Amino acid sequence: METDLIIIFMVVATTSAYFLWFHHLSRRLSGPKVYPLFGSLPVLFLNRARIHDWIAGNLRSAGRNGTYQTTTIALPFFARKQGFYTVTCNPKNIEHILRTRFYNYPKGPTWQTAFHDLLGQGIFNSDGETWLIQRKTAALEFTTRTLRQAMARWVSRTIKTRLWVILERASNEHFPVDLQDLLLRLTFDNICGLTFGKDPETLSMELSDNPFATAFDSATEATLQRLLYPGFLWRLKKLFGIGAEIRLQKSLQVVEAYMTEALTARKLNPSDDLLSRFIKKRDVEGNLFPNHVLKRIALNFVLAGRDTSSVALSWFFWLVMNNQSVESKIIYELTTVLKDTRGSDPKSWISDPLIFEEADRLVYLKAALAETLRLYPSVPEDFKYVINDDILPDGTRVPAGSTVTYSIYSVGRMKSVWGDDCLEFKPERWLSATGDQFEPPNDGYKFVAFNAGPRTCLGKDLAYLQMKSVVSAVLLRYRLSLVPGHRVEQKMSLTLFMKNGLKVYLHPRDLTSG
Repeated sequence: METDLIIIFMVVATTSAYFLWFHHLSRRLSGPKVYPLFGSLPVLFLNRARIHDWIAGNLRSAGRNGTYQTTTIALPFFARKQGFYTVTCNPKNIEHILRTRFYNYPKGPTWQTAFHDLLGQGIFNSDGETWLIQRKTAALEFTTRTLRQAMARWVSRTIKTRLWVILERASNEHFPVDLQDLLLRLTFDNICGLTFGKDPETLSMELSDNPFATAFDSATEATLQRLLYPGFLWRLKKLFGIGAEIRLQKSLQVVEAYMTEALTARKLNPSDDLLSRFIKKRDVEGNLFPNHVLKRIALNFVLAGRDTSSVALSWFFWLVMNNQSVESKIIYELTTVLKDTRGSDPKSWISDPLIFEEADRLVYLKAALAETLRLYPSVPEDFKYVINDDILPDGTRVPAGSTVTYSIYSVGRMKSVWGDDCLEFKPERWLSATGDQFEPPNDGYKFVAFNAGPRTCLGKDLAYLQMKSVVSAVLLRYRLSLVPGHRVEQKMSLTLFMKNGLKVYLHPRDLTSG
């Protein structure tokens, strides 16, 4: 009996201590409602279908006197300081994370471990010296004119021989296409061509599956699932070969075989692709990169260059369909430039895709693409690990071992950052007073769709080149209309895909009128 009373007393005392601690801590947290044991998980679950808008709403609510603010979301069983993560959309905080205290906010062990099987220690999954040597090597290559010319050739070829053929048939036979799917295939083919000189030809009239593309998608999705679970859980699934982990291992075998074949071909016959360039480079110790590292470097570039541009283009076309005045200005700029470079015959404007000298002159189109990325960034949220205790510029304390999320999606929706018209699709906000110059905001950390600081996207200019070429290839030939009843919704993933695709009809455009 005495033992039972002691046990009951200990349980009651422990429970009371927990709830007192929970009450004290929950008052300190500025985020959504927190529940004992479960943290903010119930609220997260209820809002999972609109997670990015939900985060933006929480950040607005956390603001004082109309200013942007930072919030905290508690995780289940958050008895330790690692049990919650900080979310911010304050540009000053973002600058602090991405530039000022860059080395205190790496990718971190959770992210790196989850992505290691797919990306190894490639540039997008590494920190420190490993990242730096790849960054320096890649930076030298991305500034070369030959790489830009190579990208232009791949994009032009894919548009002329495949995209136009598919769109013309859909227009003539009056059937809809899923534009997001076509764009994903197009950008995948282009980035594979640029990275290792081999076109998987996923964009074709048959739209058939490609083993490498299918395996790469499956491996990426299974890898992302690892971030949704505690590390020990996916490691157990990997150990016993069950669920997504067995699919990941099978997919990686296909990816590995494809990359081995591509690497062998490039070593025998070097070209102007990225893989051929890295084959000749040396690491920090002066050694050539080994084969397994070269393959992971190439995969990193494929992952970065495929989804981001296609997703941005999908949201761009949807926004343009709903903003006729913007579409008219884009068409006017395109035809004005092409009249100057190709003459007055409209047939010559659509006979070939843009060359990059023409693309460079499209200032309004670049503004419209930047405005799309402001509202619908391809990567809506990004995460960083905190090495040492720190204080953000707005006074928020972040403990070592915790996670900081900067919400790129939310920044574009803050009146205190972009003004009262922040929710409007308004390309003019990116133009000079005269309207003939592209002028990004003075505070570069208001717009980090291409990242910022030392990790600024090296392929930004190539991305704009590809997007401009695709836009002109589509809009000069066709006016788009959404399939009646088709719902455009966000897919809740690390990349801002459209959940149901973008299903449209294509109507021939008459360039001779007006």
